[in-house]
Amino acid sequence: MSTLSYSAIISERSSVGRSSADLSRSTIKFDVRNLSFWYGAAQALFQIALSIPARSVTALIGPSGCGKSTFLRALNRMNDLIEGTRARGAVLLDGQDIYGRDVDLVGLRRRVGMVFQKSNPFPKTVFENAAYGPRVAGLTDPARLEAIVENCLRKAALWDEVKDRLNHPALDLSGGQQQRLCIARALATDPEVLLMDEPASALDPQSTLRIEDLIFELKRNYTIVIVTHNMQQAARVSDLTAFFYQGRLIESGPTNQMFTRPKIKQTEDYITGRFG
Repeated sequence: MSTLSYSAIISERSSVGRSSADLSRSTIKFDVRNLSFWYGAAQALFQIALSIPARSVTALIGPSGCGKSTFLRALNRMNDLIEGTRARGAVLLDGQDIYGRDVDLVGLRRRVGMVFQKSNPFPKTVFENAAYGPRVAGLTDPARLEAIVENCLRKAALWDEVKDRLNHPALDLSGGQQQRLCIARALATDPEVLLMDEPASALDPQSTLRIEDLIFELKRNYTIVIVTHNMQQAARVSDLTAFFYQGRLIESGPTNQMFTRPKIKQTEDYITGRFG
């Protein structure tokens, strides 16, 4: 797709009231400073420096194996679950380094929720999936649980479709509904940030559209970071785009500029399909 075609996508966003946020007026939610990361002896990230604005959508793009998902998981230290990994540098969340020794990882992952590429509802009911996080946190009051479940399902644009099926198995839902249920499950812990690793890659076009609509609505209240291989999707939903290649951040900037006037030739070659 040419930069001219991306201009059409960006123009359409503006025409329907979904133009990119004014990042110059945004506060910084994550400030990543010289982050390097290793899986054993293999270095996966090289001195990444990136500021992620609050209440916006940041898209991470780049070919497979370029470090996008590693970077995404570094934002809530999910990589720590993999033996032999290590990080160097700083990742500041509201000014606090999440790699500091005194960081509560449970609290961090409650603040920074995650939605994976493949929908992964638990083999439980719709209600139990949505209530899982609050229950783990110790909430037992039935009325509060019911209120939280309804609230997070509404935020995930799923309530009207499942309100009469709350006690049915979550695995009976369609693929798109299951993914929105996973988003609702992440929202139930009242996070500040949502990390999404290709949340629509396994979905049909109609379900993908629902997820994109949802992302736009959620950014009113949440900071969203999304990994996507779909360049058109990045152009449609994000405010900031960061292009990764071989573990390095090649270029980042407002999506409008990245897709129509990239500063680096390698960025233009990737988003127009010349390689990748």
